[in-house]
Amino acid sequence: MIEALPDLLPSFGLERADIAFAVNGAAVSVNVPPLRRLSQVLRDELQLTGTKVGCDAGDCGACTVLVDGDAVCACLMPAASAAGTSVTTVEGLANGLLSALQASFLAHGAAQCGICTPALLVAATALLETKPNPTEVEVQDALGGILCRCTGYRKIVAAVMDASLQAAGLDFRMPQSGHAIGSSPVRLDGVPKVTGGEKFGGDSFPADALAVLVVRSPHYHASFAFGDLDGWAKKHPGIAGVFTAADIPGKNCFGVIGPFADQPALAEGFARLRGEAVALVAGERETMLDLDLQDFPVRWTELPHFLLPGDAQADGAALIHANRPDNLLTKGFVERGDPEAALAGAAFTATGAIDTSYVEHAYIEPEAGHAYMDGDTLVVVACTQAPYMDRDDTAKVLGLAVDKVRIVPTATGGGFGSKLDVSLQPLIGLVALKTGRPAALAYTRNESMMSTTKRHPSEMKATIGADAVGRVTGMVFTGDFNTGAYASWGPTVANRVPVHASGPYATPNYRAEGRAIHTHGPISGAFRGFGVPQATIMQETLYDELAGKLGMDRLDFRLKNCLRNGSETVTGQRLESGVGIFECLDSLRPHWARATADADTFNSSNTSKKRGVGVASCWYGCGNTSLPNPSTIRVGIAPAGEVILHQGAVDIGQGSNTVITQICADALGLPLERFRLKSADTAISPDAGKTSASRQTFVTGKAAEKAGRALREKILRFANVSEKASLQLDGPAIVIREGEATRRIDLAALDMDSDGFVFRAEETYDPPTLPLDAKGQGKPYAVYGYGAQIAELEVDLKLGTVKLLKITAAHDVGKAINPLLVEGQIEGGIAQGIGMALMEEYIPGRTENLHDYLIPTIGDVPPIEHILIEVPDPEGPFGAKGLGEHVLIPTAPAILNAIRHATGVLITKVPATPTRIRAAIRDKEARA
Repeated sequence: MIEALPDLLPSFGLERADIAFAVNGAAVSVNVPPLRRLSQVLRDELQLTGTKVGCDAGDCGACTVLVDGDAVCACLMPAASAAGTSVTTVEGLANGLLSALQASFLAHGAAQCGICTPALLVAATALLETKPNPTEVEVQDALGGILCRCTGYRKIVAAVMDASLQAAGLDFRMPQSGHAIGSSPVRLDGVPKVTGGEKFGGDSFPADALAVLVVRSPHYHASFAFGDLDGWAKKHPGIAGVFTAADIPGKNCFGVIGPFADQPALAEGFARLRGEAVALVAGERETMLDLDLQDFPVRWTELPHFLLPGDAQADGAALIHANRPDNLLTKGFVERGDPEAALAGAAFTATGAIDTSYVEHAYIEPEAGHAYMDGDTLVVVACTQAPYMDRDDTAKVLGLAVDKVRIVPTATGGGFGSKLDVSLQPLIGLVALKTGRPAALAYTRNESMMSTTKRHPSEMKATIGADAVGRVTGMVFTGDFNTGAYASWGPTVANRVPVHASGPYATPNYRAEGRAIHTHGPISGAFRGFGVPQATIMQETLYDELAGKLGMDRLDFRLKNCLRNGSETVTGQRLESGVGIFECLDSLRPHWARATADADTFNSSNTSKKRGVGVASCWYGCGNTSLPNPSTIRVGIAPAGEVILHQGAVDIGQGSNTVITQICADALGLPLERFRLKSADTAISPDAGKTSASRQTFVTGKAAEKAGRALREKILRFANVSEKASLQLDGPAIVIREGEATRRIDLAALDMDSDGFVFRAEETYDPPTLPLDAKGQGKPYAVYGYGAQIAELEVDLKLGTVKLLKITAAHDVGKAINPLLVEGQIEGGIAQGIGMALMEEYIPGRTENLHDYLIPTIGDVPPIEHILIEVPDPEGPFGAKGLGEHVLIPTAPAILNAIRHATGVLITKVPATPTRIRAAIRDKEARA
């Protein structure tokens, strides 16, 4: 499905014209149709790919440039309107050195994935021209039209406000050997993010690449048949081919979990969901820009469909997959003790039901990439979170040996789980394989939102009991998760939820079941938490209710029941050490006392608005659930004296390129500044595993620590010195000192191996876990992370609107390898939690753009106070734990608990929109 050009100047038609203007101070002239978007002209004609395209509708602001000094969306401006103007893009913000603003972005960690960074820099530059020392409100007003999905905006605001204090350029001196961990150097991949030099999936299409369009189902469930494809293609000069499932040479089936793989690259005969790909059209770029697929020869016969799990499991419901009775994909189960007896004997119980909605990942970079043949090897260059998984599935679909497929990840403009799944990789691979020419495809925002995975909607029920002194005695939980038409990560959600649904609390009697159920809705996959954010809403809101029945302070109730060293989890796993949830909750005590007192004072003198304070906790197992989860890191020293780190863990903005290098540097004992990265590429770097499940700092970081130590040991053994010796690189030599003795090793005099190393090490780490038995008992994770958050807010009782005032977040990271990046993860996760709690609700067929689907903007994220807790886990690298998913989990339940504190009503359908809040308040008033 292709976006239509805005019909602003219809008299120009599609004929070309010479259009002259200035770009970054240089005169340019282009010969293009006058209606062509300025964003396309800048990117395709002038190769200024720092200007990004996220929506082609003016909704995301990623294409912002300056036109005669004013910030405009280049996707909405026809090229003709730029005639005679002066355009500034991110590439023109500095001449050689970084501008003060660019340097400030790096110093503050304001660029994570980097896809929105150029637009933010350009808009902020315009602001600073007129207001060198802007207020926070002025920054928010100037940048309010630009969406960021990673950062949570807080560091962006700080970077702009502090730009006048930052000297142009930046001090790039790195911490010295032995001190990388715990410091916050500028991220190693940061400079290209602020200069526009970073190449994302759609930024490096070959000039001769065939453009690819995808024909997708407009129906939730339909059979289809093709007409005269060859005849249709001949009517459109420039089309190189039309491809359907019949052209796929391998097994037309992929999926992230092998035993559950069920999704065709191109549907065969019928489509199971709206947006499913059924055919590809490949042709010359100019032809495809103007091609209208409305007359594509495909006949649809709409079939009955169901979008809700209850309908899918009703008696007589047709099966979406013949081998899955009752449309049940799978279920997970954990049981310990006798929960029914515990609840029957409890002094107090709380029972509830909560439903959550589809949540869209809404990364600002839609899926994009290109493929080409390198001899007999297919090379796919695309955004991804899982290059080796992409390689294996693409090879299977296209009938190629895995060593004949190479995946080269580009920079990834946000992922959050959805870019774990294969999307366009086998599609562009098929075109390149069949035509012998490079093939390029960038999803429109509409087709990205229509066809890619979402957070699972859930329907949950639970009961929790406590004794008279406030000790939790038992819990029962059930959750149905709408996994959509195909499996994706449904099995992971179904199995992870029962392990985590108790929260980080001692629960001696427990039963939890999670079910993944097929519908004809969007495919539900991985999204920052694998179902745990949904389950935590259920558990944490019941904890508030129980505390109320007990007459206990809500924070004290959690402190009384939280896990500690020596506790056993609901799976029977004994946690010997590293349990930091008590420290997280305890650190919130003064903030809790101040916030609740402030709310009481405000509420005593206000009637139309009420303030509320909520608290919630989280825990999260790092890595796969009771499954192998290995990561391999290679590091070596080249003759020139560089340390080459093969770091195959894709950095999607979270900072793994920097954090993993910091870990390796300290393990090796050489300075960070001497490291050079070779990033993920299936042809040259070993498999570090997928970027998901909060595993990279812990699992890949542990592999990096092992590899660094192994390389150090080899060098020390070669020099015949003890482990107390120090290493130093001096040009093409290693200087080794032990006591008074010094030895110098000339690296150029040593033999190189096939990778160009004179010393090398390669190490693998796989966390020690144990399978779960029939009752879900075992050791599903080697390391858990913990956190707790307080939300302060104000509710307008007449309108139902919520104004967030502050969030205080305490997170146990074991060891903060890079504190600035930790803060960035906390803020970004909280922003997504805010969206989940208050506004984000993907409705199939209705919210397939960033205008109708709302995500938090720069004005929606309140001040955030971080409290970094470091309770080291001996299993993690230097004691570190994962963090990426934990930070989102407590936010929504803390907000919902704060809304109930303010209004007296619990919103049981999430998100808590103004309409739902107001309706709940009216219901309460009617019952009074």
